Formats: sequence, C-alpha cells, structure tokens
Amino acid sequence: MTPPTPSAATPLEVIDESVVEKSPSPSTPKGNESRSPGRLAWTRFRRDRTGVISAYIVIFFFVIAIAAPLIAKLYGKDPYTTYASQRPELLNAFSYPAGPNGGMSSEFWFGIEPQLGRDVFTFLLYAIRTSLGIAVAATILTTVVGVVIGVTAGYLGGRTDYLVGRIIDIVLSFPSTLFFIAFMPVIYGIFVAADDDVPTWLRATAMIILMAAFGWASIARLLRGQVLGLREREFVEAAKVTGASPMRIVFKELLPNLATPIIIQSTLMLPAFVTAEAGLAFLGVGMIDPTPDWGVMIQRGAQFYTEDLTFMLFPGLSMVIFVLAFNLLGDSVRDALDPKSKR
Repeated sequence: MTPPTPSAATPLEVIDESVVEKSPSPSTPKGNESRSPGRLAWTRFRRDRTGVISAYIVIFFFVIAIAAPLIAKLYGKDPYTTYASQRPELLNAFSYPAGPNGGMSSEFWFGIEPQLGRDVFTFLLYAIRTSLGIAVAATILTTVVGVVIGVTAGYLGGRTDYLVGRIIDIVLSFPSTLFFIAFMPVIYGIFVAADDDVPTWLRATAMIILMAAFGWASIARLLRGQVLGLREREFVEAAKVTGASPMRIVFKELLPNLATPIIIQSTLMLPAFVTAEAGLAFLGVGMIDPTPDWGVMIQRGAQFYTEDLTFMLFPGLSMVIFVLAFNLLGDSVRDALDPKSKR
C-alpha cells in the first residue's frame, strides 16, 4: 500500500486550517468597545455644531460664575462700593453717568449704575454667580426628590403608586408663580421678625426649597411611567428570581436605564429655574438689592432704561444668551442620547 504524499490533506486538516484562518488575531481591536451607547452619544453630540457651540457658551458662563471673586480682584473693583459717593464727577446733575454709554471707559468697562454709581461689570459677575448658584442647587434638589418619588411609586405600584399619582396631579395644578409670591413672605415671617431684614442666605434657601417643591412633580411623573414599563422586563424579573433586594434592583437594574431621561430633564430644568429666579427677584420676593442678581439688575435697569439703557442691556442680554444656549444644549443632549427623538 502506497503512503499518502505530503501534499495531500485529510478533511480534518482542511477544517483545522479554515478555522485557523478565520479566527481573529489577538491584536485585532474589538469593535463593540467603540459602539458603546456612551461613545455613540458622544459622537452624535460632537457632530451637532449647535450643541457644541452652546456647550462652550454654557461652560464660559459657569467659569465666570466660579471665578467671579478672582476676576473682580484682578479688575480692582467690587459690586458693593458706590464709587459715585467717592467721586461725584462720575454722575451728572440728574444722577446719571456723566460719561457716554452709561459711563463706559477703560476704568469702568461696562459703565456705572445710575444714582448709586456701582461698577456694572463686577455687579454682573456676581449676579451671574448668584443666579446660577441658586438655579443649580434647585435643579439638583428637584432632580433628587423627583427621582426618589418617581422610582419608588413606579416600583412599588398599587396604592403607593395611586397616592403618589394623585399628589403629582395636585402639585402640577398649582400656579407656582402665585404661590411663590404668597409663600415667600410667610417663610420669611417664620424665621425673621417683622422689623428685621431678611438675610440673604434665608432668601436663597427659601427660593431653592420652593422651586424644588413645585418642580419635582414633572420629573417624578416621567420616571414613574418609565419604571412601570421597566419593572416587567426580563432582566428585572431575573434579578428578583436570584434573590436581589429591592435596593439592588433599583440601583443596579432600573437607574442605569433611567439615566437618559434624568439627564435630559435636568438640562431642560436648569434654564427654567434661572428665569424663574430672575422673575422672583424682579418682583421683589426673591433676592433684593444690594445683593447682585440677574433679576435685581433687570429690576433696577427698568427704572432707568428710558434715560440709560446700558445698565439693563448687559444683564438682560447675558441672561438671554445663557438661557438660549442652555436650551439648545439640552435639545442637543436629548438628540444625542435618544436618536429616535431627532428633531
């Protein structure tokens, strides 16, 4: 019997060669790493030019707010000193800035305030700091309360869900602006005597608490509906079968799937709180003069805009730019995280 030649290959050898040829080499990069949801969302966001520009504008405002004391120190002025009392020549006989364009100069970049003569530039820096600080704190508190209540109601269901649903309906039916105006003096009266001045920290705290008290219902309703759908999914049922505790199911199974709506709602909530805080300050129930605030500056500027528009121009224009940029950023984040909601 003639032995097989070396060039002949058995079927097993052919199969082994094909397997070796098709198996990926260790150096081949894995494609699924670049296709993770977070990376895909980041890629979609970077392609949105409007969202990227809006993000830069928003970051610029937050940097300004954080660095306001340092900028004012380098600038050499503060928002509380009435420079006209030290230098009467800064104001004319009618207590308006003597220089052109509201007294704008190399010394006072944005001019000076009518009557009191405070520096507008540093006042605006601290106004941005105050307004954004209150809005960010209110957004964080509102999000936490809404997430806790919404997830709890949706996961427990039954009577708890029914009771929470009715409370949400009641809260959403309240005219929040009217209740702000009505409740703020009541809160001040509880902690401060009628003849005493209300401290700034109490005004800020009361505004944050009230905005959270009337703002949590919308995000809680959204998350409640999401959880009602997620709790019937296979991965939640599997976690229950394995004996996972409700706390573990919420933090390991539900919350990761709720990150997208939470982020979207938070980005849309913050600019709404900025305008609400400024509106309350304008009405005199929020922050008041001499505390720097966007609403305070607009309220003061409304008294002089017919004669001096510059004092109202800078706070009004800066607030419009920030709110518009943050709204556009929120839309871009929503589109990046949820492509099905593409405008």
